[in-house]
This record gives sequence, C-alpha cells and structure tokens, in this order.
Amino acid sequence: MDPLSIARGGLMAASAQFEASAVRTAQMGADSTVDPAQEAVQQISAKHQFSANLGVIRIADEMWRSLLAIQER
Repeated sequence: MDPLSIARGGLMAASAQFEASAVRTAQMGADSTVDPAQEAVQQISAKHQFSANLGVIRIADEMWRSLLAIQER
C-alpha cells in the first residue's frame, strides 16, 4: 500500500467534506433544516482529517529521505 496515495485520497475526502459543509452553511438563511452546530462539527472534523493526512505525507517524506541518506553511505 502506498501511504502517499492513501493520504492524497484522505485529503480529497476532507476537502470535499469541508466544501459540502460550507455550501450548506452558506444556504442556512434559505434552508431552515441546516443545523449550524452540526456544520461546525463537520468543518472541524474535516480540518482534523486534513491535518492528519498531511502528517502522513510528512512522515512518508521523512522516511524516504532517511532511506536515501542510508543508501548514499
């Protein structure tokens, strides 16, 4: 399994979740069924998912750099 591909998919999913919540939030005045608290939770959740996937990418990058440094010795 390629961690970068998995993390990229996670980034895309978090971005889509945040965008969908932002659209619902923007429509709050016209749609009385939108729960502002639920949308805040969705946006915070998307933010944390995004951060977690960026962390995976950073760690994978560090691992590759370490591996390359070992090979150069």
